[in-house]
Amino acid sequence: MVDNVSKEKMAAGRQEIIRRIVSLCGAINVQIDKGANPNIAIPVRGSRNVEFDAAGKKLVLGDKIAHRYLFNVGHARKFMQTMLVASYVKKDLLEDNLTATLRDLYYAKKRTIAGTKEDTIDEQKESDLAIVDFEVALDTFREKLHLRAEPKGRIAGEMVVVDRVRDKVDTIDLGHMGSGGWAVPSIVEQIEFKDVAAEYVLVAEKNALFDRLNEDEYWKKNKCLVMTTAGQAARGARRLLQRLNEELKLPCYALTDADPYGWYIYSTMKYGSMALAHESDRLGCPGLKFLGMSISDIEHYDLSGVTIKAKEVDIKRAEELREYEWFKSKPWQYEINKFLEKKIKAEIQALSSKSLQYVSKTYLPEKISGKDFLP
Repeated sequence: MVDNVSKEKMAAGRQEIIRRIVSLCGAINVQIDKGANPNIAIPVRGSRNVEFDAAGKKLVLGDKIAHRYLFNVGHARKFMQTMLVASYVKKDLLEDNLTATLRDLYYAKKRTIAGTKEDTIDEQKESDLAIVDFEVALDTFREKLHLRAEPKGRIAGEMVVVDRVRDKVDTIDLGHMGSGGWAVPSIVEQIEFKDVAAEYVLVAEKNALFDRLNEDEYWKKNKCLVMTTAGQAARGARRLLQRLNEELKLPCYALTDADPYGWYIYSTMKYGSMALAHESDRLGCPGLKFLGMSISDIEHYDLSGVTIKAKEVDIKRAEELREYEWFKSKPWQYEINKFLEKKIKAEIQALSSKSLQYVSKTYLPEKISGKDFLP
């Protein structure tokens, strides 16, 4: 059981981020006073500055740093946008203890600069990138800036959570959330775990599998939590999964389609992603294991009649995965090579060809009891 999330702790967290913003902007003021070209130091993001930490089982940023200057034709606009983000986060969100969506920030700071025909921000993509620049410059993460994306993902099972938002405190029983389950919030730092009866977590790539397991009350019969990421996992779902694994020590198992894209979704939840390597410490779940589906499952469960022919894009993706350091283990190399040899894939719903409840009554119990998972 984790400690209660107190108002004092949350307030202290906000004040720490405000302090970092003031310090960053204070350093820029010092540069101006000295007659220097104002600049912000920002860790370089992207594949050229991403490394795989084999010991920590995560993708991490390297040590390359870029400086963004105000008086530079190529930098000035992005410098200005980063400062707009800083102002909005400090004055409109943290000081008033409010949260906002990425879209809210975009509209709040989009305007035509006086005396010009130039807008501060043309498209939301620009403000989104400025937010990422700002979070890495502060060595923090978006949720601590009180910025949230649209919620994505659902969960159900044997656990009660407490959700604190300002002065509102809601107690939610994940075993009584109906057919839809509980929507995973974009920000989950304020979630407190209580009355945990679950013994492990199943995280499914697809909503359809979650609905099947929820309707079958798999989580109740097997004392677990069932989550769906609805495709590529959002940050809130990835952070929640990590917390369940690290804070509650719950084993976590991934369920995706037997194809390179499903396997990559699993890998981003486990190791992090190149685009968010700066967030791997809080978004990666190194303890996550891959339960299925694999190409070997197609053979073992006699699903050859319900496979799908792989497309060129699938083959190219598999060839890329095969070269990633985090897919170099013998079991994964075997599965990827088998995919490239047979050039077939299968959705996990292919198990429904056996029977509608085959996945919950046969496939999962067999795989879990037999510890039949990939690292």
